[in-house]
Amino acid sequence: MTKRTMSTALAAAVLSLSGQAALALDEITVGYFLEWPMPFEYAKQMGTYDEEMGVKVNWVSFDTGTAMSAAMASGDVHISVSQGVPPFVVATSGGQDLQVLDVAVSYSDNDNCVVSSGLEIDKSSAGELAGKKVAVPLGTAAHYGFLKQMDHFGVDLASLEVVDMAPAEGAAALSQGSVDMACGWGGALRRMMESGNVLLTGAEKEELGILVFDVTSAPASFVAEEGDLIAKFLRVTADANAMWNSGEHTDEMIPVIAKDAGMDEDATRETLATFVFPDVETQLSDKWLGGGSQEFMKGVAQVFVESGSIDSALGDYSGTVNTGPLSAAHGM
Repeated sequence: MTKRTMSTALAAAVLSLSGQAALALDEITVGYFLEWPMPFEYAKQMGTYDEEMGVKVNWVSFDTGTAMSAAMASGDVHISVSQGVPPFVVATSGGQDLQVLDVAVSYSDNDNCVVSSGLEIDKSSAGELAGKKVAVPLGTAAHYGFLKQMDHFGVDLASLEVVDMAPAEGAAALSQGSVDMACGWGGALRRMMESGNVLLTGAEKEELGILVFDVTSAPASFVAEEGDLIAKFLRVTADANAMWNSGEHTDEMIPVIAKDAGMDEDATRETLATFVFPDVETQLSDKWLGGGSQEFMKGVAQVFVESGSIDSALGDYSGTVNTGPLSAAHGM
């Protein structure tokens, strides 16, 4: 998708949202990812959200965070769990009024680009990627990581043939030899690894300032109208994270989460081992929602502007973070 097409689509979606009727509060719709196992899925399967919030929660799965943005703009989805920061930045930079509600997960080792093993290219020979074909889900965390890595290795973006593919499509294309490198996350990344190798580890990416984390997000209008409801949603999520982080319920939670994520139990366990779920106090700290996330988003936006992926960045992203509901959840 070109930046013009992306901007046009977002603008149209924002306009459609402004003309919508008021939300009926007997049910809400929440977006999430398949093959992306998280503790909230245990609460989802147990019916805890419906019980604690007093509304019917409908769940719909997505392939990318950009699709989540479009669904929230159209009013089809009210809350998105684990939306990547880059697609959130793309949407808000384009004028969509979304807000970050919490830090869903940090996962520097579970979002990456994989080079076809047939090329025998690693970090010492990354310059040989020039002229190659790359599958990248545009406007996502994987896209941001790809741009930063190419900049680090001095690979001219103009020399690459970049095709917009969701991670699952990219994994298939890499295995078939249709592309030379593919970028993605979760189950798709696991499949990509069967066909090649990463250029940098999660730790090496973090040293370059490539943080990888997702947020729970929602339209600002919905947050303003239903702050208490959202606080209850975040409380259930935080309780599920605490249950997982304790390490005392792993065997109980894994089968339930695996079923909901559409994965086998071994893959679920291995994927979760690469995830970090910060507690609420940590999320509200200066490192995260107390200021660090806002600064990071500004840096992400600047990278996208410089690469021509978006037209312009916001001067300040502090208005895109609303810690009110999470603070309220902390006191529940």
